[in-house]
Amino acid sequence: MTTNEEYRNLLRRSLIVAGSCILAVIICYFWVDRSVAFFVYDHHINKIEVFRWLTYPPPEVQNWSALVLAILIVRRAWGPLLRWQKVLLVACISLIVADDFRISLGDVFGRYWPETWRHDNPSLIGTGTYGFHPFQLGDDVGSFPSGHACRIFGFAGVWMMAMPGSRVVAIVLSAPMLVSLVAMNYHFVSDVIAGSVLGALVAVYATHLARLNKCRANIPVSDSSNSRATRVNALRDV
Repeated sequence: MTTNEEYRNLLRRSLIVAGSCILAVIICYFWVDRSVAFFVYDHHINKIEVFRWLTYPPPEVQNWSALVLAILIVRRAWGPLLRWQKVLLVACISLIVADDFRISLGDVFGRYWPETWRHDNPSLIGTGTYGFHPFQLGDDVGSFPSGHACRIFGFAGVWMMAMPGSRVVAIVLSAPMLVSLVAMNYHFVSDVIAGSVLGALVAVYATHLARLNKCRANIPVSDSSNSRATRVNALRDV
């Protein structure tokens, strides 16, 4: 398969995923989002501190990503990056790009938040305001898609695809953070779905562009005395 065919297939799959996401968002918008937000509020679920703590890691990882990138760039001067180092570099770039993309889409969709929680922002529970207001700029209308969910999958998605052994750990760490966004009424269910899909798509393209999905497949298998050294070198960045 040529590179062009590979990316056409990737684009085709991406459009299918995006279409499925849009359908899920529509369903949640009309039949899920409001009922879940009121349930969280009525049962005081957003008063459980552990959910608040679980929302802290995604933005903190983003805050440190630029420094990690700088360290890895300096490290490259002393030789090729190890595979995990290259994966970390790509994951940080993916997170930053995904969140910037999310900010752009937030301005495009202009959705009010589930609850009023900063600067007296309009919200479903606080002011009875619900819905999308396209191209209305400002933090008051930045609920969709979820930036936290986008960061989570923008970063963790690269690890899950490039390092399959990390998938269970990534899922175990990511799932509670995603739940916490709804449990704190920081986001509607559809916000989290859209943010997760957006972050995952950015991670997929970042992984493909960095060819991280090809490295292990290209590791040669040999019975010669040099086979071990060959396999080790194949795991290194070029």
